[in-house]
Amino acid sequence: FRQLDEEVGLTRQFVEALVDRRHVGYVDHTFLEMTRSRIYGIIADYPDQNDHDVLRSDPIFKLICDRSIEGDDLASQPTLSRFENAIDTGCFLRLRDVFIDQFIASFEEPPSHLTLDIDPFDDPTHGQQQLTFFHGYYDQYQYLPRVITCAENDLVVDLCLLYGSAHAALGAADDLEYVVRRLREAWPGVRIHIRADSGLGVPKVYSACEGLDTDYTIGISMNSRLKKLTDSLLEEAVSRFEATGEPQRLFAAFWYRADSWPAQRWVVVKCEANSQGTNRRAVVTNRPGGFVLPSAAYDEYADRGEGENRNKELKCGLQADRLSDHRYFANLFRLYLHAAAYNLLVHM
Repeated sequence: FRQLDEEVGLTRQFVEALVDRRHVGYVDHTFLEMTRSRIYGIIADYPDQNDHDVLRSDPIFKLICDRSIEGDDLASQPTLSRFENAIDTGCFLRLRDVFIDQFIASFEEPPSHLTLDIDPFDDPTHGQQQLTFFHGYYDQYQYLPRVITCAENDLVVDLCLLYGSAHAALGAADDLEYVVRRLREAWPGVRIHIRADSGLGVPKVYSACEGLDTDYTIGISMNSRLKKLTDSLLEEAVSRFEATGEPQRLFAAFWYRADSWPAQRWVVVKCEANSQGTNRRAVVTNRPGGFVLPSAAYDEYADRGEGENRNKELKCGLQADRLSDHRYFANLFRLYLHAAAYNLLVHM
């Protein structure tokens, strides 16, 4: 991992976005050393600062962080804590650009098409961390990280840390506008498709996607009007299942306008009937194929389940839910460390 890191320049570029305000004469542990300690530690299944009370004297970790085995130990837990709390807001703006720059550099040739999945995940908290609040849906005190990943290469492109009770779509339109603008600067001709679940299905996100000239497929919750428009199709699916014993998937597609929308949008509804019962799901899309082959447009949207797997790997596999610093900005920096570790793993 250290050799790969040197090749792609991940941790070095990461650290170049940070500002070290310490007096150079008193520095024993550089930001690069501490960043590598934390990122390599996360990959090695040591996600907490406390783990480094032992790792700091581990011969392998000393070598990969540029210290000799006989040399002084690496940074201690209190030093790492001060490091995480020293990152200011300007650093986060630069870190954001580092992630996008590294994503762009991951393509050998300009892509003609990109699929971006934007999705939050819950991050339970167990202390007095700043901006953690009780979320009724998740039934816990938490943060709400939100991540934009790319379906073509699995990398984290952008991330943010929402306060615990925030709506999933808070600031999503701004994040998408920034990412799409940066990608179009690098690849003017790239076609971008944005996928999200119904939590992101708010008018501002639809309008942002349309204003950016991007394709989008976004979930929409079934309401009484959508149910009324598709009741007959669901009944047909049930009838066919009862007659044949074979699972049925039928699709309807039509123009629909919610009260909060300025104009009609194209909605695709899937009606299922099988041995487990019935199921109806709907998406809003502007994809050209959605008007011709609604079922294919829906199935391509369903592939965003792989994007949810990326979030699961980041949260559970690399334990990005261990945001236990007190300060919000320190926890945001931790999230960046975990995302960088995840991206290095994807590069491997």
